[in-house]
Amino acid sequence: MIPRNKLKEIAESLEYFPIVGIIGPRQVGKTTIAKEIAKTIKKETIYIDLENPRDIAKLQDPVLYFEDNIDKCIILDEIQNMSHLFSVLRSMVDLKREACRFIILGSASPELIRDSSESLSGRIAYIELFPFNLTEVYKPKQKIINKLWLNGGFPDAFLVNNPKITEQWHYNYIKTYIERDLPNLGLKIDKNILVKLLQMLSHIHGDIINYNNLSKSLGLSSNTVKKYVTFFESAFIVRLLQPFHTNMKKRIIKSPKIYIRDTGILHYLQNISDKEDLYANPLIGNSWEGFVIEQIIEILPNKYQVYFYRTHDGSECDLVIAKSQKPVASIEIKYSSAPKLTRGTLFAFDDLNSKNNFIITPDSDDYLLKKNIRVCNIYDFLTKHLPN
Repeated sequence: MIPRNKLKEIAESLEYFPIVGIIGPRQVGKTTIAKEIAKTIKKETIYIDLENPRDIAKLQDPVLYFEDNIDKCIILDEIQNMSHLFSVLRSMVDLKREACRFIILGSASPELIRDSSESLSGRIAYIELFPFNLTEVYKPKQKIINKLWLNGGFPDAFLVNNPKITEQWHYNYIKTYIERDLPNLGLKIDKNILVKLLQMLSHIHGDIINYNNLSKSLGLSSNTVKKYVTFFESAFIVRLLQPFHTNMKKRIIKSPKIYIRDTGILHYLQNISDKEDLYANPLIGNSWEGFVIEQIIEILPNKYQVYFYRTHDGSECDLVIAKSQKPVASIEIKYSSAPKLTRGTLFAFDDLNSKNNFIITPDSDDYLLKKNIRVCNIYDFLTKHLPN
C-alpha cells in the first residue's frame, strides 16, 4: 500500500472524535485506508458495506445492532446510501460519548448527504481523501509527474501500466457516476444531458464558467445548469475556484473558474490517451494549471483558503493562497521550462502585495527570478515552499 498523507490526520482525529468521516470520490481509496487504520485501533472493529445486501440486512434495526456492538469501532462504508442512519449515530454517540465509535465513509460531500451536517454537528470530524498526490508517489529519476498528470491520481488508473486498461477504467468510472451515483444522490435526469455537460465543462477547464453559454448549448435554464454543476462539485468531480476580492478600487472578475478535479478524467473526456495526445492538445496549459492547483490544495493545511485573481484590466494570478483574507502566497502556473513573467502577472503580484510569489513549472530548477518572485518545479514547491 502506498502511504497516504491523510493517514496521520485520520488517526489523530480518532483519538478525540466519536465519529470520523472520510469523504472523497468513489474508488479513491477510502475503504483501503479505513481498513489500514483499523489494524492500529485498540478497539475491535466491524466493517459494514452499505452496498452489500448481506451487510444491509444487519441494520434492519440499527439501534439494536449498534447497542449490541457498543464497545467496538464500526466502519460504515458508502454512508450516503443510508443517510437516515445519521440520526441513529447521533443518539448512539450521545448514549456513550467516547472517541472512535464510528468511522463513516462517503462518496459525496456532507452538504449533499441529507441531514448529515445537522445531525452530527460537534460529534464528527470530516477528512477529505483525495486521489494520489505527487508527494505520495514521487520517485527520483522517474517520470512520475507526467504519469500522474496524464492518468490522474485514482489508484486503479494510476498504478496500471496499460493505457487501454486506464482508458477503460475511466470509461467505467464516468458511466457508473452518471448512471448510478448521481441518481442515488437525487439528480434524476437524462444521462445524455449529464454526459454532454461534463464534456462541455472539460472544454472550459481552467476558464471562467459562464452558465448562460452552457444553458444555451444544452437548451436548459442557467439555474438548472448551475444546479447540475453544484452536484458535480459536491460529488468531487469538478472544482469551482472562487475569485479573490481585495479592497482596492479595481474591477475584479467575480465569477468562479471551473476545473475537472482529476486530470485523468479530464483527459478521458478530451480523448487524450497518451502523452503525444496531451502535448498536441491546445488545452495542455489549462490541464497543467488544474493539475498543479489540485496537487497544492490536496496537502494545504486547512487554515488556508485558495482563490484565483483576475481584473478587467488584465492583472491575473492563477492561485492565491490566503489566510484570513490576506494573501500568503501568489502563484502563476506555466507549462514551460523557461517561464517568462508577463505584465499581467507582475501587476497581480503587486496588487496582492504578497511577499511570497511563485512561478511553478513542470521541471525548472529552484531560483529567484526577481526579488520575492521564485521559479520552481511543482515537486519542489510542494516539499519546500508550501505554507505550513
